[in-house]
Amino acid sequence: MSSLPGPADEMWRKAMRTLMLRTRLRQGWTRARAGLIPIAQASLAAGAAYLVARYLLGHEQPFFAPVAAWVLLGFSAQRDVRRVSEMAVGVAVGVGMGDLIVHLIGSGWWQLSLVLFISAIAARFIDRGALLVTQAGVQAIIVVGLPSVSGGPLGRWTDALIGGAVALLVALLTPGDTRRRPRALAERAVTELAETLETLARGLRSRDVDDVRAALVRGRASEPVLAEWQEAARGARELARISVGRVYRGELGRLEDQAVLVDRTMRSVRVLARRVLPVVEGEHDVEPVAELVEGFASGVRQLASDVGSGGDGARGRDVLTTVASRVDPRTVGEGDWQVQSLVMLLRSPVVDALEAAGASPGEARDALPEL
Repeated sequence: MSSLPGPADEMWRKAMRTLMLRTRLRQGWTRARAGLIPIAQASLAAGAAYLVARYLLGHEQPFFAPVAAWVLLGFSAQRDVRRVSEMAVGVAVGVGMGDLIVHLIGSGWWQLSLVLFISAIAARFIDRGALLVTQAGVQAIIVVGLPSVSGGPLGRWTDALIGGAVALLVALLTPGDTRRRPRALAERAVTELAETLETLARGLRSRDVDDVRAALVRGRASEPVLAEWQEAARGARELARISVGRVYRGELGRLEDQAVLVDRTMRSVRVLARRVLPVVEGEHDVEPVAELVEGFASGVRQLASDVGSGGDGARGRDVLTTVASRVDPRTVGEGDWQVQSLVMLLRSPVVDALEAAGASPGEARDALPEL
């Protein structure tokens, strides 16, 4: 059938919206739970920065100390120390330039433009980082816009330095196990891939267009957790270079590479799902393809367990290697070019998943039957 009746079509759309909403809510709860400790750390750091500036230095309104600490730490468990350092320098440059120029020539629209220009040029001279320039400009604008406070011409600059120092100290001393969050996100993301494949396999076996479409929706909804996994793994690896978690750099580098490969696999699976739609609507024998996709999903399930526990991916690799050996368009779908096209589309994500499970590119390609 080419289209669904009106009421059925509306029911399907409602079901897809519900599926998308549930996926987003589950991902949101995961983010909130993971952010509990880092948010508490950033909040305490902001309070500590305020305490130092207010009671040790005697600044009556140490606005920039807690602001700098909070902005620099953010709410992620894995703090990229380079990013924190860039932003700390940017904050210090912007606040320092703004404080100095406002003390010399006052505040106004043209003073704001001048301070912003000088701060951004100075930040660009210091480093190429975009965050540094952005923070320098933003803090300079705030300094010019706010009324002067106690602490002398460089009082706000001193507050910014205190906030930056507290943030860097927290980032260096409280990394915890830098593998924990990337592992959890990896398991969640790979599980999303497995569930997408399982839904697609169910749609193929039952020739249910709704299941195939649901697989496509699920694949699209997984993009945020895949992106978060990549970002968390990258940040954790950077932090491990200079923190107490440096012994984990090998696994963190592997998690970062796996994030890229799993993202690539999911994209290929979405392409496959779109191609499956017209095939299941026709009179084609897609049962062998359903079996391959089910086996693929089983291997990915094993991989999810491996990455979540810090394993080497051997269990998932074994299952995926067996699946790869059967992805042969000459035997699966022989005589039906549309089914054979599905088998061809399945080869690329299987290779990417094998690499994510620890196979070398050459080993992954060799696992496939020659064409």
